[in-house]
Parts: sequence; structure tokens; C-alpha cells
Amino acid sequence: MPTENEDKTLTEQSLLLDPKKWVGEYADYLFKYAFLRVRNDDLARDLVQETFLAALKGLTGFDGRSSERTWLTAILKFKIIDVYRKESSGLNNIKKLTEEESLQDDFFNTDDGHWKKEHAPKPFETGQDPLQAKEFNKVLKVCMQKLPVLWASVFAMKHLDEEKTEVILSELRLTSANFWVIIHRTKLSLRACLQKNWL
Repeated sequence: MPTENEDKTLTEQSLLLDPKKWVGEYADYLFKYAFLRVRNDDLARDLVQETFLAALKGLTGFDGRSSERTWLTAILKFKIIDVYRKESSGLNNIKKLTEEESLQDDFFNTDDGHWKKEHAPKPFETGQDPLQAKEFNKVLKVCMQKLPVLWASVFAMKHLDEEKTEVILSELRLTSANFWVIIHRTKLSLRACLQKNWL
């Protein structure tokens, strides 16, 4: 049980927060963060609302060691991981796909999952033209929306959030083999989609 001084400190820290300003200051940022990871407008909005509600309930949990925005983003991140878990719950029944794993060995380094030099895709030239870069990002977004939800979840955690592989395996309850098969399929799918629609 917190002492009187600890209670006072928690109250002072929670006073640093201003929930009345959250929607105006953070809603757009949090929505973009969520949408990029869940690819669904309604779900992203719901996650932002759930984040604000959870933050209101946990005001005393704010310890002042981070900014309001960082704290809210951390709450949102956990909400997104919960969505990933629900969407990947059936994955535990997937059998090992030895053919897929051997393809992975053909195209990717087994130690780090990066492309082997001879199979690496050529860089996409977006140039310095902002319009061309914007068009490329639009095509990439469309390609990512075509991915199965679990693949997009793994890809987002690995390459957008830069989570460690062990964290992704734990959070999504994946085996290492399943993870690398998903990464392999995602890279091949994005590569094919970008080559078809961009080059």
C-alpha cells in the first residue's frame, strides 16, 4: 500500500496530464500510428478511443518519466498487440511447411532473415521528386493492405516498430519456424506487388 508521500507524488504526476487536450493534441497521431498497423479505419478509431479510456483509468499509473504522447502511444501499442494476438490465435494449428522453409533457405540468410545478395530485390527508385515518393508510398500502402492480417501484423512489429524477434514470437505466440515462413511470404508478396505496380 502506498505511503502518504507516495500517494502525493502519484497525484502530482497525474496532475501533469491534461486529458481534456488529448483528443486535440494526440488523436491524429495515434490514429495514424494505429491505422498503419491494423489497416482498418474503424478499428484504428476504436483503438484510439480505448487508449484514451485506459489512460483515464490509469492516470495514477503515469510516473512522469515519459511524455504524455509517449505514454499514450505505449498504451496504444499494447492494444494493437492484443488485436494481433486475437487475429493470430489460430496459427498454433499450422503444420510445419518444409517446402516453404526450404524456399526461405534459398532466398534468405538463416541467421538474420535478410535477402541473400543474389536474390535481393533491386532498389526502387523513388528519386528526389516528392510527388514520385508520394506515389510510391501509395503503392506500398495498397500492397500492404493486400497482405493477410497476420502477415501484416508480423511485418509491422518487425519493420515498423523494430521489435526483436523474441518479443514478436512471445507476443503473437508464434514458433520460430512460423515466424520465418511469414516473413518470407511477406517479403515475396510485397516484392511481387511492388514490381508489378511500381516498376
